[in-house]
Amino acid sequence: MAELSTMARPYAKAAFEHALASSALGEWSQMLATAAAVASQETVAKLLSSPAITTEQQAQKFIDVCGDALNAGGENFIRILAENKRLALLPIISELFEAQKAVQEQSVDVELTTAFALDSESEQRLADVLSKKLNRQVKVSSHEDRSLIGGVVIRAGDLVIDGSVRGRLAKLAEAVNS
Repeated sequence: MAELSTMARPYAKAAFEHALASSALGEWSQMLATAAAVASQETVAKLLSSPAITTEQQAQKFIDVCGDALNAGGENFIRILAENKRLALLPIISELFEAQKAVQEQSVDVELTTAFALDSESEQRLADVLSKKLNRQVKVSSHEDRSLIGGVVIRAGDLVIDGSVRGRLAKLAEAVNS
């Protein structure tokens, strides 16, 4: 996976710098997400790996599938990726682009996993506290996992805060066994 990420990084950086210079981060984010979804389709993956069609044909077919989701800059980006046989990297390029966009916008996506559903007031208070702690704007998504027994697991980028009962029991078992 690291090798694919390494190959995708220069393309993501170039797309990000172009989008930033043209004040179109949101538009490029949507274009790359659409292109990544198209590239992830099994039939498209077969088309991209087919030696029977040229890179120009691959690019044009890919652009046709994306339809109006791509502007002229997006179409040129797809053509460059096709010329360099990198269309299959679009999901990783999109992911790397989103990470750079989050750093630029000083925002972070936070995933809350709770044993029971949080009411909107509790979720908002938790988001406010995390926003202050991380010095970033926080976008919260939450879901339930009854196996946690109680508490919450917070994931924000590389940061993981495990305040769940299951996590504490696992730490206790580890301490007892060592």
